Amino acid sequence: MYQELLDAATRGDAELVERLLRDGTGPDPETAGHSTALYAAAAGGRTAVVEALLAHGADPGRISGGEEEGLPLGAAAALGHVETVRALLGAGADPTAKEEGGWTALLWAASNGRDEALTVLLDAGADPEEANDSGETALTLAARRGALGAVRVLLDRGAQADRPDGEGDTPLAIAYDWLGTQLESALLEQLTEQVPEDSQFVVGRSRASDGTDLVTVAAVNQDGERLAELRCQRGHAAVATLLEEATDQLPGVETLVERALPYRDVDEEAETWWAIASALSRRGDEETFEAVARLCVSEDPRRREFGVDVLAEFGFTEEERPFLDRTLPILRRMAATEGDERVLRSVLGALGHHADSRALPEVLEIVTSPGWTRTQADPAALAAVLPPGHVEGLALLISMSEDPDAEVREWATMGLAGLAEDAEPIRDALAARLDDEDLSTVAEATHGLLLRGDPRAARGTERVLAESDEDDDYLRDLVKGA
Repeated sequence: MYQELLDAATRGDAELVERLLRDGTGPDPETAGHSTALYAAAAGGRTAVVEALLAHGADPGRISGGEEEGLPLGAAAALGHVETVRALLGAGADPTAKEEGGWTALLWAASNGRDEALTVLLDAGADPEEANDSGETALTLAARRGALGAVRVLLDRGAQADRPDGEGDTPLAIAYDWLGTQLESALLEQLTEQVPEDSQFVVGRSRASDGTDLVTVAAVNQDGERLAELRCQRGHAAVATLLEEATDQLPGVETLVERALPYRDVDEEAETWWAIASALSRRGDEETFEAVARLCVSEDPRRREFGVDVLAEFGFTEEERPFLDRTLPILRRMAATEGDERVLRSVLGALGHHADSRALPEVLEIVTSPGWTRTQADPAALAAVLPPGHVEGLALLISMSEDPDAEVREWATMGLAGLAEDAEPIRDALAARLDDEDLSTVAEATHGLLLRGDPRAARGTERVLAESDEDDDYLRDLVKGA
C-alpha cells in the first residue's frame, strides 16, 4: 500500500493520496532506506499532496532514503517550489536542518539560483552565513552559479561579502573566474568527465527567475535517456559588480562599461546592464560623473545609451540630487540632437527620473515627434515633468490614458493620479478609467480619485476588491485608502 501512496505522491494525484491516507496507509515508510512520499511530492512541487501528507502526520524533518535524496524542504528549495517551501515551513520544517555534507535548504536554493525560495527561508530564520562541510557558503554557491537575484538577496540580508569558501576563494574571486567564460563550453567540459564516452549532449537556453540567461547542458545516451545535466546562469558580470561594491573594490568606469555593453540584449530586461549602471550611479563622485558625461558624446550609440542610463539617477539620495544642474543640460542637449531612437528612449527615461519641469519642452518634442512609437515611458516621463496649469501637457497625458495599449493607459492613469494639482479634467479622466478592461488601470484611477476625495472612487474600489486576487496586495492597497 505504501508503494501505491509513493507513486501517487510522485505524480501529484492528490485525490488518491487522500483516499489512501484515509484508508489507513501511513504517510511515512515503516523502515529506513526508502523514499518518502513527502520528499517525492516536495521535489515535484505537489503542494496539495504535501499538505495532505503533513495533515496525516508525515514527518517534514525525515530524510528520504532514496538515492541522492534528502530533506523535503531541501528538494523544494532547490527546485524553486516556493509554495511547497511555505507549506513545509508552516508544518514545522526546520529551515536550518542539515543533510549529508552539511547541506541545508538555503544552500540548495542558493546553488540553484532560487532567489524567492531564499527569501522565504531567510524570513523563516535561516542563517545567510550557513556553510556546508566543504566550507561553501550560500553566497559562494550563488556567485559560482551566476545567480544575480540570489546574490542580491543574500547581500541585502547581511551575508558576508568577502567570506571565502573551503578552498579559500571569495565570492568575488569566484565571479571573476567565470567572467568572460563561454558557459556552454565550460559546462560541456565538466559534464564530459562525468558520463560515458558515447554520450550525446544537448544545449538549451532559457530564463532564470531573476531574468538572466540560463544555460543548460545535458548528457543523454543512445536511447535519448537523460544521464546528467549542469546549469549555470549568465549573471557573473552583474554578480562581480555587486560584490565589488559590497567590498569597496571599485574598478574604473571604463572597465565597467566594457563589462556592461555585451549584456544589453542578453538578459530578459537588461538586468546585468542595469546592475552595472546602477552601481555607477550610486558612486556619485566627481571623477565618475566626468567619465560618464564623456560617454554621452561617444561616437558609439551603445556607449551613449549606457552613459544616459547611468546619469538617470546619478548621485541620487532621498533628500538630494547634487548633479541635477549639470546632468539636465546634457540630457536636454541630447534630446535635441540625438539621432538614435534607442538612445533617445533612454534620454526620455532619464528626464523622467530627474522630474524637473525645465525638461518639459524636450519631453513634449520627443513624445509628439512623427513616427514615434508610444510606450509606457512616454506618460511616465511626461507626468514627471508636467507643472501645474500646463494645459497642453495635461491634455496630452489625458489622451495617453485613453491609448489602445493597456500599459500606456495604466502608466498615464498613474501619472494623472500622482499629479499635484486637482482639476476637474483630471478627475473626469480618472473616472473614465473606472470601466477599463485592465484592472491595474482601474486601481490607479481609483487611487487618484481617493486622493482627491472624489466619491466616484467607491465604484472603483468595489470593482478592484471583487475582481482582484486576494494576494494581490498592490492593487488592493491602492483602493483601500490614500
